[in-house]
Amino acid sequence: MQHHYTDKELLELLEKDDELAISLIFRTYYRYLCRVAYRIIPDSNTAEDLSQEVFFELWRRKGQLQAVTSLKAYLRRAAVNRALNFIRDQKVKFADEQPQPLQSGGANAGQQMEADELQQRIDEAIDRLPERCRIVFVLSRFEDMSYQQIADSLDISVKTVENQISKALRLLREAIGPFLGLWAALALI
Repeated sequence: MQHHYTDKELLELLEKDDELAISLIFRTYYRYLCRVAYRIIPDSNTAEDLSQEVFFELWRRKGQLQAVTSLKAYLRRAAVNRALNFIRDQKVKFADEQPQPLQSGGANAGQQMEADELQQRIDEAIDRLPERCRIVFVLSRFEDMSYQQIADSLDISVKTVENQISKALRLLREAIGPFLGLWAALALI
């Protein structure tokens, strides 16, 4: 039976300079960090590179993590920051990302297909947003960052963040509005 380590135990092992700790942390959180980075930069190779950089930095700072209470939250924030820095440094252009299906509890197959199609339409609409608009929207909606945090991270004003969110919502309503009307009508049948 495999022992499941708590974040506290992993941090204690890491502080003792234990290579087992970094291996365990990597196996536990690598895929998660790749998904976090991918939500911001939808390129799997870049997301993997950024995630690996997070682990390298974790190893480099292993003796300075006494204040960390949640390893998962610490790593998530590090991955988001790496992705933001990448965007700022590289002026990256986004490629298509894989659609993430909506989660529905007890939906039948037809409802799940409709939900999947709606999610695909939403993802495609997000992909078509202008770059800055898309970045601001993703950080706000998927990374739960406040407008002030987004402004600070991207070195823009809060007013610019507000304008980009308004623009994103308007463009998304225009893109999926007709489909939502049809989807709602079909749901009533």
